[in-house]
Amino acid sequence: MNMMLVLLINVTLSMILISVAFWLPHLNTYTEKANPYECGFDPMSSARLPFSMKFFLVAITFLLFDLEIALLLPLPWAMQYPNMSLPAIMAFILITILALGLAYEWTQKGLEWTE
Repeated sequence: MNMMLVLLINVTLSMILISVAFWLPHLNTYTEKANPYECGFDPMSSARLPFSMKFFLVAITFLLFDLEIALLLPLPWAMQYPNMSLPAIMAFILITILALGLAYEWTQKGLEWTE
């Protein structure tokens, strides 16, 4: 019951804060903040350069594999337990998911920079 009360308070407080932040208008809009540069010159062209999708895919792939490796870090501490079947199965499943993800990236040519 105590855990449910804490969960209810957290969810209620979060929803109140989210709704206040969403419905509260931004009152302090300054013209200096809206200007693209502080040097006084108007931009001659668009300041936004085209972004290569390869950088994004490499970053997402790195984050996914890094997360899966981080999930394997507690494995040496799990080796100390007398019942090794559950940690071994979980590690095997995690390594299998990692290998399947690598194979998928390899077959989809996501690891090759040039096309």
